[in-house]
Amino acid sequence: MLNKHSICLMYFLAVVLVLSITQVFIDVKKEILSDASILNEKVEYTIFIEIEDKTLYLLEGNECVKEYRIASGKSGLPSPLGRWTIVEKGDWGEGFGGRWLGLDVPWGKYGIHGTKQSGTIGSAASHGCIRMFNEDVAELYSLVSVGTEVVIVNGQFGPFGRHFDEINPGDRGADVLAIQRRLKQLGYYNGPLDGIYEDGLKKAVHRFQRDSGLKAHNTIDLQTWLKMGFREFE
Repeated sequence: MLNKHSICLMYFLAVVLVLSITQVFIDVKKEILSDASILNEKVEYTIFIEIEDKTLYLLEGNECVKEYRIASGKSGLPSPLGRWTIVEKGDWGEGFGGRWLGLDVPWGKYGIHGTKQSGTIGSAASHGCIRMFNEDVAELYSLVSVGTEVVIVNGQFGPFGRHFDEINPGDRGADVLAIQRRLKQLGYYNGPLDGIYEDGLKKAVHRFQRDSGLKAHNTIDLQTWLKMGFREFE
C-alpha cells in the first residue's frame, strides 16, 4: 500500500508532467521538463506547494522528507502558480515573521515567510505569499539554499489553476505569463515576459485573434485560449 509520502511524490511528478504537456514553461526549463532522466539526477531539495491542501512538501531527490501547513493568497490576491526559484534569503526578525525565501516571480514580490498571525495558517489569507509557522519556516530556511526550485500548484491546469479565467488588460499572473510565452513562441509577441497584460500584449492578442478568424477584442476568453492550443485536461 502506498504511504502518504509516496502519494505526495507521485502527485508532484504528475503535476510536472502536466506542466510539460501544456508547454507553458518553454524557456530554459524546457530541456529539464522534457528529459525523463530528471528522476535519476541528484537533486538536493525541491519545494512543492499544493494550494488547495494548504501544504508545503519538501522533496529530497525522489523522497518527500518534510511537510508543513501553510497559508496562501486570498481571493483576488492569489499565490503565483508555476515553477519558480529561490533567489534570496533573509532574516526579517520575529516581529516580521522570521525568515524570508524570495522567489523569482516577475510581476511582483512573492516569497515564503513566517507570520505573526499563526491563526491564518491553513487558510487563504495572505497577499499572495506563502505563510508558514515561524518555527517551520526557520527549519525550512536552514535546509534549502538560493537556487532551490519551488513548484506551486492549485489544480490540474498548471498556471491556470482549476479553469481558464478570462484575462483583461491590467491583469497579472501566471496565466498572463503563459499567454506571453505562447504568443512569443508563435511569433506574435516580442515584449517582456513579466506576467503583466499591457499594451504590447494587447496588440499581439488582437493580431493573433484576427489571424485565427476571431474578432479582435481585449478579453482573452476561452475561445482565444483554445485557438492558442491550450487545452483543459480531464
